[in-house]
Amino acid sequence: MKLIKQLSTISTSLLLSTLLLGNPVLAQSEPEPVQDSIPLEEIRLFAEVFERIKKAYVEPVDDAKLLEDAVRGMLAGLDPHSTYLEPDAFDELQSHTSGEFGGLGIEVGLEDGFVRVITPIDDTPAQRAGVKAGDLIIKLGDQPVQGMDLNDAVKLMRGKPGSELILTVVRDGEDKPLEIPVIRDVIRVASVKQRLLSEDIGYLRITQFQVNTGKDLKRALDKLNQQAELKGLVLDLRNNPGGVLRAAIEVSDAFLDQGLIVYTKGRLPNSELRYSATTKTLGNGRPLVVLINQGSASASEIVAGALQDQKRAVIMGVDSFGKGSVQTILPLAKDRAVKLTTARYYTPSGRSIQAQGIEPDIYVGQADIKLRENGDFIKERDLSGHLENGDAKKAAAATDQSGLAETDYQLYEALNLLKALAIAGPITLGNSAAIAPAEQPQVKSDQ
Repeated sequence: MKLIKQLSTISTSLLLSTLLLGNPVLAQSEPEPVQDSIPLEEIRLFAEVFERIKKAYVEPVDDAKLLEDAVRGMLAGLDPHSTYLEPDAFDELQSHTSGEFGGLGIEVGLEDGFVRVITPIDDTPAQRAGVKAGDLIIKLGDQPVQGMDLNDAVKLMRGKPGSELILTVVRDGEDKPLEIPVIRDVIRVASVKQRLLSEDIGYLRITQFQVNTGKDLKRALDKLNQQAELKGLVLDLRNNPGGVLRAAIEVSDAFLDQGLIVYTKGRLPNSELRYSATTKTLGNGRPLVVLINQGSASASEIVAGALQDQKRAVIMGVDSFGKGSVQTILPLAKDRAVKLTTARYYTPSGRSIQAQGIEPDIYVGQADIKLRENGDFIKERDLSGHLENGDAKKAAAATDQSGLAETDYQLYEALNLLKALAIAGPITLGNSAAIAPAEQPQVKSDQ
C-alpha cells in the first residue's frame, strides 16, 4: 500500500506539472478533455506486479531498472516507431541522419517479434553481401532475435569495422533459412547519385533523406546539366527508407514552384503544421518520372505524394511502404529521450500515407527479362547488293538499352516513358485531380 500511495502521489504531481508548465499555446486552445481521475485500479495492478517481481524473481532486480523497463514497454506497446532512447541510442539517431554511422548498412523494423529488413542501403556491406528488402532476420550471430527489443537488435548489428556478423534470414521463395556473413564497416551514405541514362535523359537516385540531401540534389542536377541538355529526369526513390522531413520538403520544392507539399495532423495544436513550395525550382519543368517500390517509406512517400497530387511527375513502380506517421524527439533527464509518434502525414489532396502508401500512376513490377533473339528475320541490309544508307557521316544509333531492360526493368520502363514524353510533349497523368488553391486543406503542417 505504501508503494501504491507513492505512485499515486507521483502521478498527481506529473499531472499538475503538465497543467502548470505546459506550452502556453495549449492553454489558450481547446484540447481534448483530459481524464480527471487517476486510474487507481491500473496503478494497483502495476504496483502488485512490481512487488511480485521484487520478491519472487530468481535474481534481485534494481528498482530503477524495473521502472525504466516499464517505460520502455509502455512506448513499445503504442506502435512500432515510438521508443525509449537511452544516451547511446540517441547519439546513434543523430549520427544516422547526418549520413555516417557504423554497422551493416540496413534499415530494419520489428514484425511479429522478428527483425524485418526494410531495405539495404546502397554501397554498404549488407547490400554487397546480398541482403534484400523483405528478409526476415531470425538470428544475429548465435543470438535468436524473437522477442528482442529493436534497439537491442541494432546494438548487436553495430560493431568494430572489419568484424563479421552472420545474419540468419528467412526469405520468400527459399525453402530454408539463409546464413549471410556480413563484414561491418563505417557506413558513409552518399545521399544523392546521378548519371545519364541516355544522351538527354538524366537519372537521380536518393538513397535516404539526410540533412544535406537538398544541397546534394542541387549539385547532382548541376553536374547533369553540364553533361547534357536534359529532356527528362528519373528520380529513383526505390528502397529509400526516408529520413529527415526537411530534406523531403527541399526535394519536393526543387520540382515544384507553388502549392502544398505535405501537412500533418495530430491531437495537439502544435502538431498541425503545413509546408508549401517556394517559387524557386531546379527541375525547369522537365518531364519527371518517380520510381517507388515497397521499400520506399516515410520521406520518400511525402515526395512521391506531393509530386503526384500536384501533377508534376508520373509515379511508376509498385505501392510504397506506407509509413505515414510523425515522430517527435522529446528530451528527458540524464541524456535520455522519448521518440513518440505525434501526428500523421497527409498529401496535398488529403490522403493519409499511414498503412496505405502511395499507389503508382503506372504499375510496373520488378521483373527478370530475357530478350528474344531476332531469329530468322531478314532485313534489307542483309540482302546481297543492297544500297547503302547514303549518309556516311550519320551519327551512331542511340545507346542500346537492352542491358538495362535485363538488369532493371522498372528503370527501363521509366526511360521509355520519358523518351515518349520528349517526342509527344507533356501529357496529364495522375491518380487525383489537381488541387485549386481554395480546395487545399486549411491546416498547418510541420514536424
